[in-house]
Amino acid sequence: MTTNSPSATSQGQQLLAEAQLMLANGNFEAASGLLLRARAEKDVMLAAHALIEQHGLTGSFRNIMGLDCTISTADDIFGFFAGHPSSNNPLRDYLADGWRTLAELMTVMERVGQPLVQSQHFLEFASGHGRFTRHLAHLLGPGKVTVSDVVPDAVDFAQGTFGVQGFVSASVPEQLVAPRQYDTVFVLSLFSHLPRSTWGRWLQVLYNLVSPGGILVFSTHGIKAARFDSVPLDDEGFFFAPSSESNAIDPNEYGTAFTTEAFVRARIAETVGADKLEYFSPVQFWNHQDVYVLRKPS
Repeated sequence: MTTNSPSATSQGQQLLAEAQLMLANGNFEAASGLLLRARAEKDVMLAAHALIEQHGLTGSFRNIMGLDCTISTADDIFGFFAGHPSSNNPLRDYLADGWRTLAELMTVMERVGQPLVQSQHFLEFASGHGRFTRHLAHLLGPGKVTVSDVVPDAVDFAQGTFGVQGFVSASVPEQLVAPRQYDTVFVLSLFSHLPRSTWGRWLQVLYNLVSPGGILVFSTHGIKAARFDSVPLDDEGFFFAPSSESNAIDPNEYGTAFTTEAFVRARIAETVGADKLEYFSPVQFWNHQDVYVLRKPS
């Protein structure tokens, strides 16, 4: 009689080990077939994916998309896709979602007369482990892209993998130190996670990073998202819960926030001035998040 033990080797681990042996022997065709099977096993999915990408084997996403498709094992956003019941192919969904974000941002920037392809100094703030960065760096060239995140490993991964510039963010908005100003500051889904205590402060600090004539683009969980999740907004149109998909940041600092358009406009007015709001579009990103564009005067 046999029993399963915690140390028992899984099917995925067996396939991965066999594939690594085939690679070591130079049998790439055999390794490719084994790795494709291993990639379907959750416990070794990213390890198998990494080997497929590294060696350019059959099934490589890089061969299809033309850009670096390496994914960090510490990527919480990939973990969100991998654990979501609607995702039958987390790798494809994760990589495609970054491409979708690129297309949606390009639409916004065209509408305010500042095409993304013309950006010379682009800051992606709260960038994570590169879900969007890989697509941005491929479009603009890594020399025009800077990333920032409060998780040092995320910044290190983006710099080492995509060749972009980067700096570590801060938990306290006023302690943020950036090397320069940028013609485009893009903040996707940070304000959808901030508590009231830092919401307006981060808006002011990030606006300060915009160079004259440049833009700050940021997204929020708006009224559609609040209704979808049955969130009880307060009298000001705000709700915050100390929980999120991130395992690396204090949930009281980075939870889940919902805001009405009126709440956001009030914060803009009291920080940088209502006249700085150039564009607003509900549910612009992922058919779920609203977008605001602030312009700094030249």
